[in-house]
Amino acid sequence: MRSAGLGQGLFAIASASLAIWSLIYGDFGWGAQSLHARIPWRETWVYGSALILLAASAGLCIPRTALPSVLTIGAYQAVGAAISGPQIFSAPLSIEAWYPFCEAMTPLAGAWLLYAMLRRQSGGPGIPIVSDGAMRAAQVLFGLTCVFYGWSHFVYADYTASMVPTWLPGRLGFAYFTGLGHVAAGLAIVAGILPRLAATLEALMMSMFGLLVWIPSFFAQPRPIWATPRENQWSELVVTLVLAGSAWIVAISLAKFSGKAGPSQVPRAAPRH
Repeated sequence: MRSAGLGQGLFAIASASLAIWSLIYGDFGWGAQSLHARIPWRETWVYGSALILLAASAGLCIPRTALPSVLTIGAYQAVGAAISGPQIFSAPLSIEAWYPFCEAMTPLAGAWLLYAMLRRQSGGPGIPIVSDGAMRAAQVLFGLTCVFYGWSHFVYADYTASMVPTWLPGRLGFAYFTGLGHVAAGLAIVAGILPRLAATLEALMMSMFGLLVWIPSFFAQPRPIWATPRENQWSELVVTLVLAGSAWIVAISLAKFSGKAGPSQVPRAAPRH
């Protein structure tokens, strides 16, 4: 696959998985279901948006349709963030209220950066959304969501510790350690201190969370309390995949475009990652 390679492929798979989950369970993938229940013609929106997202995920794998496809995926996540807004206004100090919003903003930042990379590599005319400043804003946005995820580890330390594999010693310590890792990576990206390394480690940590926590939960007997019901178990695995794919896109964007050249300075035949 041309363009952003690993990040683009994983992002397409993750977005398709989110669409398939919505089609199977008849729900949005952003959380805050109590809010979504009040949306007029809810089922039409759920299945319609899921089909659009699935088509965009497939289109992301085709060079000719990749640009409009990633814009569609970004728009889907932007709607998710907007729908989650009222929940934040009703409880602005609640970590739980902010979670659906951040879980939509993370892939929105990923879609933004992926669009910018694809646009630059196509050699098209520069537009504000693909400028160095715009890409930097998306990276900062991603970093801030990482800080939020890390902070939630401290607020819900016992719950997070219960998800740590039992074969690891000091499970509560791991909960705090991974929380600190999210915060440190996020702050490093925001401050521009070794941001590429920070984003890469963040992507690895998010990927390992899916591999070590959510995938094994499907084989655990009895199933852990935090992995019930089955609908939520699949939802959390899919969301983790979406977040990890977004993190890899951020890391790739920092590797390929570090602010040394504007959109008009990138050659049409730029090397592919």
